[in-house]
Amino acid sequence: MATDLHVVTPAVASHFARLALSHVRREYPSKLDHVLLDAHDVRGPAALHPVFYGSFDWHSCVHGYWLLATLARLVPALPERGEIVALFDAQFTADKVSAEVAYAAHPSRAGFERPYGWAWLLMLQAELSRHPDATRWSRALQPLADVFAGRFRSFLPRATYPIRVGTHFNTAFAVRLAVEYADAAGDLALSASLREAAVRWYAGDRDCQAWEPGGDDFLSSALIEAECMRLVLDAPEFSVWLSGFLPRLAHGEPSTLVTPAHVSDRTDGKIAHLDGLNLSRAWCWRSLAREMADADPRRAIARAAAARHLDASLPHVAGDYMGEHWLATFALLALQAG
Repeated sequence: MATDLHVVTPAVASHFARLALSHVRREYPSKLDHVLLDAHDVRGPAALHPVFYGSFDWHSCVHGYWLLATLARLVPALPERGEIVALFDAQFTADKVSAEVAYAAHPSRAGFERPYGWAWLLMLQAELSRHPDATRWSRALQPLADVFAGRFRSFLPRATYPIRVGTHFNTAFAVRLAVEYADAAGDLALSASLREAAVRWYAGDRDCQAWEPGGDDFLSSALIEAECMRLVLDAPEFSVWLSGFLPRLAHGEPSTLVTPAHVSDRTDGKIAHLDGLNLSRAWCWRSLAREMADADPRRAIARAAAARHLDASLPHVAGDYMGEHWLATFALLALQAG
């Protein structure tokens, strides 16, 4: 796919929307994050999660809805808009959300979807708040957002160390998304707690060696940390921090960060994560490039790296369900960052 096509065109938006609509209510196959509390908990995905039971797993279903909401906002003439509205009206109801709240809020499930699913639920709620015609949906979903905002407030002061893996447990990714919700919701306490945690965890990081990718990464532990700090620091502070964190970026180093990952088997769910890595790196590179002056040699390197990563994996958002149930979300993050 040519570099000048790395944008959200109406055709791309419709393609992504069709993908998400095909799986957000596809109940099986399903991978549950589920603690059985008693015999009553031996139930199927739709019984456990009346809203977010599709897309192979709970968090992918959540960000499948984020994808649909975002596309409906970005492309007013989206052909799938009517289907999206009908879906949201059917799913974002008080009764269905209350069942999700009862499940997630149980004290024995304090670790449910921590922190990746927490962050995506808040990201979805932030997106709904941007829609002038989505008040009924955001009002219905707010009690579940309150659960996960509360989980963040409880967890962050106890999280002595960051989690730097390239998978769902990465704390920089979670903070990056949750800050977007906190700012949109005007939740000053949550915003302050998230920013304090990021600074406490990452402000002293220097000369990142970028020992990546691992075999199942879908996040760059280096670049998502930089993207997180871009959001939590003001521009002058971030400029100084980035120069210390990636001091040889003007020379294209570490080279692993500008080189797309090779995906050997897209039917293997873990190896298929590497397409997500390429797409999420493209998102980070594009976001970071916007903070750099035109004459900054790092800007051209960042933009070229983003294009290479998109070229490597954008053609593969569909084709096998192991990637198809989630990759379009990360493609959209990258495309709208441009």
